Amino acid sequence: MAPGNKPDLVTRDYTIHLSKRVHKKQFKKRAPRAIKEIRKFAQKAMGTKDVRIDSNLNKHVWATGVKNPPVRVRVRLSRKRNEDEEAEEKLYTFAQLVQVSTFKGLHTENVDNA
Repeated sequence: MAPGNKPDLVTRDYTIHLSKRVHKKQFKKRAPRAIKEIRKFAQKAMGTKDVRIDSNLNKHVWATGVKNPPVRVRVRLSRKRNEDEEAEEKLYTFAQLVQVSTFKGLHTENVDNA
């Protein structure tokens, strides 16, 4: 498959290491930066500019305050069709939180939509 020719609808689970992405950032900007980095990671992984973050994922990042976002977060990135007719892009990415007990031994996994 060519690099620019990705399948339309796909869902994958990723582990994002937020600690290295907010390292040496000002305390009051750490949680907002973590959200921006999740959005940036999703754009790169899924190849869409439109990234929508689930409210549960947002609450999980902000749960311990602005200074202390979680070290790692497991996210489910789903590439979906945009229902809006006037949208610039026909696809968007939806990022959801996946609760895990430990991050040990986890890899990127394709998720069946069935």
